Amino acid sequence: MRNGRDVAVVLHWYAEPLVHHRTAGTLKIVHVNLARGFRGGERQTALLIEALSSRRNLQQILVCRKDSPLRRTLADAPGLRFVSANLQLAGHSAVGPADVVHAHEAKAVHWALLHHALKRTPYVVTRRVDAPVKDKRINRASYRRAAARVAISRVIQRQLESRGWGRVALIPSAFAGLSRSTEVTQRFRAEFPGKFLVGHAGAVVDRHKGQRVLLEAARHLAVCAPDMQFVFFGKGEDLAALQAESADLPNVTWLGFKENIGDYLAGLDVFAFPSRNEGLGSVLLDVMDLGIPIIASDAGGIPDIVQHQKTGLLVDNGDAEALAEGLIQLRDEPGLRERLVRGAAECLHDYSAEAMAKAYLSLYQNIINGPRS
Repeated sequence: MRNGRDVAVVLHWYAEPLVHHRTAGTLKIVHVNLARGFRGGERQTALLIEALSSRRNLQQILVCRKDSPLRRTLADAPGLRFVSANLQLAGHSAVGPADVVHAHEAKAVHWALLHHALKRTPYVVTRRVDAPVKDKRINRASYRRAAARVAISRVIQRQLESRGWGRVALIPSAFAGLSRSTEVTQRFRAEFPGKFLVGHAGAVVDRHKGQRVLLEAARHLAVCAPDMQFVFFGKGEDLAALQAESADLPNVTWLGFKENIGDYLAGLDVFAFPSRNEGLGSVLLDVMDLGIPIIASDAGGIPDIVQHQKTGLLVDNGDAEALAEGLIQLRDEPGLRERLVRGAAECLHDYSAEAMAKAYLSLYQNIINGPRS
């Protein structure tokens, strides 16, 4: 929907939602993700669908764009049916009767509201970013009429609860269980003999991921820690500018986007994540799963995952000097690195795709079997 007036035309058709009765037999879940690209939210959508696909008596539909990368990622998901929708007004008639709609991103939320007006199907909204939802008519309607609202981190949960649009459940994201090739990892390490490798992976968008903070730390350490090499993975709108800004730094290497990122993350000594804002930072879970120690900014939902001195190190948001000091500490204290890796491994069971699927399935069943929250 392009604005709130489109929704208002639909909402006047009904005053209160009808009581929803579950369809007989198989539980039918409709996932909606209308994003153009493939980032953290899309990966979590795929992980949930894959984890749920092993359940008996459960049918899944994914409403997505015709060119969505999710189609390729989920091409082999058992029993999954795709419905095309390039905008919020499309795809509703092709879905058919369903038990629950699950909206995975902002455009999907408005799609779910419209579908609720047309079909009376209850819907779940998952909020993944830590920017407050704008207090607009369309958003108020979308969140208030949702059968359930879900946040992936405590900071997002607090933001949504402050709006007063209904109770908010907390279901965190999951690690992907990245595959890795020992041979590729060894070749990667061999490119930097004798170096202590500090890596970063993510969209190259500084206002979000804070690559300039890490570059400033690299500049601080270029002389006093020449054995430390900073390796950046990813692509994005700031890539050319940041490459130009760091061209004089011999301790910085840009390796671009890697489809098999697990091969490279596994070869790092430390993963640095100086995001300026972050819904949760699910890549941190993947890094923990690979046994790599983490230093990250105390921003957004990151502290849900990175507990200072237990599962990683936290530094103040935007503080390049503190980041540089933390990296020196991690280089010089292998015992600290080992302790952080052990601490991270102990908490990972709470962030598996299976745990996420179990939580959402319980939520779906509560919606179907009981009154709206």
